Amino acid sequence: LTDHWLGYTAIAIFSLAYVLVILEEKLMLRKSKPVLLAAGLIWMLIGAYYGLHGDSDAVQVAIRHNFLEYAELFFFLLVAMTYINSMLERNVFDALRDWLIIRGFSYRKLPWMTGVLAFLISPIADNLTTALIMCAVILAVGKGQPQFIAVCCVNIVVAANAGGAFSPFGDITTLMVWQKGMLEFGTFYKLFIPSVVNFMIPALVMQFSLPRGCPLSIGVKQTAIKSGGVMIVILFLLTITTTVFFHNFLHIPPVFGMMMGLAYLKFFAYYLRQVGRANIDNPDIHASVEVEEEFDVFDKIAKAEWDTL
Repeated sequence: LTDHWLGYTAIAIFSLAYVLVILEEKLMLRKSKPVLLAAGLIWMLIGAYYGLHGDSDAVQVAIRHNFLEYAELFFFLLVAMTYINSMLERNVFDALRDWLIIRGFSYRKLPWMTGVLAFLISPIADNLTTALIMCAVILAVGKGQPQFIAVCCVNIVVAANAGGAFSPFGDITTLMVWQKGMLEFGTFYKLFIPSVVNFMIPALVMQFSLPRGCPLSIGVKQTAIKSGGVMIVILFLLTITTTVFFHNFLHIPPVFGMMMGLAYLKFFAYYLRQVGRANIDNPDIHASVEVEEEFDVFDKIAKAEWDTL
């Protein structure tokens, strides 16, 4: 259908949908809506054409092939988002933010600190999530310094994208390439040096536009990581290890390793709930001891970025 009117119509529908995606913030229309509608319309046209020509089976095979690839990405990212949401709820990133403020790093050191962290976190947590988290840290640290915030956020986005390029987990694109089996896991690390260069050069250029001095840390107290927060980070790293093992040694799609990693988190959530209930029921525990709310994994799944998924 490349030269058929249907092919051109499909391209037109696709292009219109992406124009609406670009205008998402202007129209206040979530990007998933036009994209889902466009996909349905395109497949409907293709299905009608093949049905009229007596070859409806070809459409079913094509849709199932594409939908399976999408489903693998969907569940892979859903587990990653669930872990990130769990870390957010356990104050892991709030503790990092307060640590940066209390240490009294200057306005010129903070972009390097947050940039390096973004570069190192994005290969594990994906570049979009990393950029959002680290920019939230900068917004908290740089109150009253709009130029500092702007430059730092640009630096973080560059660092997160550069860091995400040398890992299958760093970006949806690299994840698709790895899941398809086009490159082995270790092959991505050949991009490490180019990724460092892509982070360092813009960071050095932006250094000249940063103000001097240090952000105020008066009244800032170190946020405590809730019980289980560090263990969730460890379980996330174990999940990634499991995923790589499944793919490289057992030749099982990576998504199954991630789903098994979700089981790690669910069992740990069960443990946290049991500990919390034991603390409530135990009369020997002093009344001033704060008993944390039950940790619900499904609540973290519900808070995933569904529009992006």
